[in-house]
Amino acid sequence: MKLKTALIIPTIVIMAICGGCGQGIQRSSNKDLLTIDWKDDRPPEYKFVSTREITIDWDPTGRLTKSDNKPPDKSVESMEMVVTYTPIEINPYGLTTIEAACKSVKVTRSKGLHKDAAEYLAGRTYKFTVEPTGKIEDYSHLDKLLKEAGQKAFITNADGGRIKQADMIGDFIATQWFLWDSVSSLENPPKGVAAGQTWKSKLSIPSPMVMRKAREVTYKLDEIRHSENGRQAVISSSYKLADSVPTSWPIPYSGSFQMKGTFGFLSGYKLLGLQGTGQELFNIDTGQTEQYNQQYQMELESSIPMGIDVKPRITIKQNLTMKLLK
Repeated sequence: MKLKTALIIPTIVIMAICGGCGQGIQRSSNKDLLTIDWKDDRPPEYKFVSTREITIDWDPTGRLTKSDNKPPDKSVESMEMVVTYTPIEINPYGLTTIEAACKSVKVTRSKGLHKDAAEYLAGRTYKFTVEPTGKIEDYSHLDKLLKEAGQKAFITNADGGRIKQADMIGDFIATQWFLWDSVSSLENPPKGVAAGQTWKSKLSIPSPMVMRKAREVTYKLDEIRHSENGRQAVISSSYKLADSVPTSWPIPYSGSFQMKGTFGFLSGYKLLGLQGTGQELFNIDTGQTEQYNQQYQMELESSIPMGIDVKPRITIKQNLTMKLLK
């Protein structure tokens, strides 16, 4: 009961900012407020799935002889996990402390089978603080946990060198670090959002190779839809390659190392383009995202060592989904 009393405080703060906007914190004239709401008796639990289809065309220009040329190499890797978010403390200034419990993580691959370092996160908990708008204020505990998982991705070769196996920690980051990005990236959340309004942000690009790139996302509030569980904000999104990456984003690895397998053999990765779309359903009345789907395709060019004048083309089709379980 103590937690429920504390929940009143950020609500009053937002109402004061809105200047008494007609229907409490949910509406300002023809605009709707998209704010995160927490209830101690109903911690949300989400299922996340990240699937990646990878195709490598070893000779896109046909320079190799027939005997040297390889057919396109195709593979699939996928991560599925369930996370519960429990509010454990709310201070008078509206920052809610959340304890996230990663109940399960399962990674599957069509090639290069091994225990994935991302599975180290199963059974782990981490805390962070979040504003009513969904903006994360402190993610340091999760950042530390990601670095611990990153160390699990390494093995040592006979010469004592560090070899990094393929892992899907970047996919974990893409789901957790940016969970409420569509709401928290609004330029002025207290003013609310009207149907047709757009705004921009940046999201990470998980990939099978070590690559620090970002996608620029344009969000758009398409409509307010009525459902059995309350009013849903239908938010569409479109993606393209961003020109920079925020320095605050987590990096799970450090030091020098060699990548194991095909993506250690190839080098000189150049991201040629990225495009895609997505949709999210945010429940205005419950103050929680109910589901999202993000899909995009990116094209990369790489190099083969030993002076071979061929630049393999890599196509990656990525799909990220999230669904509220309870």
